[in-house]
Amino acid sequence: MKLLECRLSIDDLDSFVADLADVGDRFDVTIQAFDARYVADRRHLERAVELADRSIDRGENVARDRAVEILLYAAGRRQIDRALEMGVSEGVNPAVVLIDALRVEPEPDERHGEITDRPSADRADAEARALEAVRDLEAVVATERTLDDRDESRLCTFFDVTDAEREATDASLPMLVHERVTLLEVEK
Repeated sequence: MKLLECRLSIDDLDSFVADLADVGDRFDVTIQAFDARYVADRRHLERAVELADRSIDRGENVARDRAVEILLYAAGRRQIDRALEMGVSEGVNPAVVLIDALRVEPEPDERHGEITDRPSADRADAEARALEAVRDLEAVVATERTLDDRDESRLCTFFDVTDAEREATDASLPMLVHERVTLLEVEK
């Protein structure tokens, strides 16, 4: 998984989403753009990808599209319309764009009857090339650290983390958000 931390200036959201889909199709990767103010940290998105893939593997996914399933887990919600709040919108957005290669089952090496590691190298290359293509999109006006300046108030409100909960534990806010992501799996 690769992340592009950036500032986006989006004039037409549908056109931007279509551009991301085109890049995803071209490099056989999943791309999802998030408003960085709703992302606790990198692990938040890594866990969302892991759980979305597990849900898809089990046939328990809500969304038909892998990018939307990842968004649902990242948001800790089963309702797509509520999860979309975590996505980017028209105007200027601090953003994190997630790029993750589609999983490919390892193929046996016909000469030796062994499983090879070639698919993982191919995945990394596809992710790197897709990252460059996303970086070149007109909507990307700057690449800058966006995960370092998380909006704690927004995170607490969106993920329903109360002051009482924060006072009752020594867990960090990102850890509490990770818990919300994981709880979505339990609530199914």
